[in-house]
Amino acid sequence: MFANILLAVDGSEHAVRAAKMAGDLARNMKSESLRIVVAFSHIPAYLGEPNMQEAIDARLQEAEKILQNALDEVGKIPGEIKTELIEGSPAEAIINVAATRNSKLIVMGSRGMGSLGSLLLGSTSQSVVSQAPCPVLIVR
Repeated sequence: MFANILLAVDGSEHAVRAAKMAGDLARNMKSESLRIVVAFSHIPAYLGEPNMQEAIDARLQEAEKILQNALDEVGKIPGEIKTELIEGSPAEAIINVAATRNSKLIVMGSRGMGSLGSLLLGSTSQSVVSQAPCPVLIVR
């Protein structure tokens, strides 16, 4: 049913639970692939060198940690696990990857690392739900 699952993670508690859920779904549905996407915002060009390169390196290092944590939470699945680290708007990145990679389901946390923790649904989650090319499973 869900041959290609896209898991979007940002390091939040909700994303960790989403990773567990995506792993369970991939195992139960015998999915062909699970693609894990970590999107991080643009680094402002005004930082200049060497500050800009240091900021890029720090963001990539953090994204790699988030990705590794998600891989640990997903565990082994019958299909292939693919990963992508993307610089840009998280909502746009998730929607674009889902469309171009023919995802059949997007799994993500209800709220991310943003500062507005009181919202029922985070702004990224809300954007993805309203624009996604496939069903979206929001995990709390």
